[in-house]
Amino acid sequence: MREIMHFIDGVAVKGTSGQHGEVFNPNTGEVQARVALASIKEVDAAVASAVRAQQHWALVNPQRRARVMFDFKRLVEANMNELAEMLSSEHGKVIADSKGDVQRGLEVIEFACGIPHVLKGEYTEGAGPGIDVYSMRQPLGVAAGITPFNFPAMIPMWMFGIAIAVGNSFVLKPSEKDPSVPIRLAELMMEAGAPKGVLNVINGDKTAVDAILEHPDIKAVSFVGSSDIAHYVYSRGTAAGKRVQAMGGAKNHGIVMPDADLDQAVKDIS
Repeated sequence: MREIMHFIDGVAVKGTSGQHGEVFNPNTGEVQARVALASIKEVDAAVASAVRAQQHWALVNPQRRARVMFDFKRLVEANMNELAEMLSSEHGKVIADSKGDVQRGLEVIEFACGIPHVLKGEYTEGAGPGIDVYSMRQPLGVAAGITPFNFPAMIPMWMFGIAIAVGNSFVLKPSEKDPSVPIRLAELMMEAGAPKGVLNVINGDKTAVDAILEHPDIKAVSFVGSSDIAHYVYSRGTAAGKRVQAMGGAKNHGIVMPDADLDQAVKDIS
């Protein structure tokens, strides 16, 4: 059976936890792969790689970082069919919706291509007697993202695209239910010219999440998922001194028709 590994420091890593999750093909209901679940050791390795990479990546001028984003966008577009098929086989979306998932993520990458203008600071001459004021934008260091199963391409690109473009490195913990697309995106980011370690992907469960939230070298965490877990991520992350962006819920409106099974409808919507 195919085994899905972590992507750390530019290479596939099996991991040492001995724990695995099953990756189903929703189109057939069959298990199609096993995904390695990270231990604290894998999280530490991913963060150490990201720290090393970020020290050099932050010194790359914004124009060169933007060129990497341009090349990444080009590679994702060139591999759109592969990514859509991969996404469909693990999530269950039809190919058209899978391509839309990727395309919505690319829209953020397009914004990241213009990052040199966004990173401009400000200068005010004569703010007071003998006082001039200026501001500078500088990267934080290592950022992390914890993403849900429902948009395995779009939401990771929302997070790591901007973070990497501004000079951070990134550790991504995608859903273990459909992990292949995020790993492929990390491979394409390296192919686009990002140094190894700038984007690492670790697959895991609560053990990996807690390790991310507590790791002293991770300066910021972004999360998308359920409201309960968003509260958990926010409280644990901020208690550890991190900047945390926790987006929970995002439920759509639902209309229950008069002939519906009310108990089943409540269960499915909630």
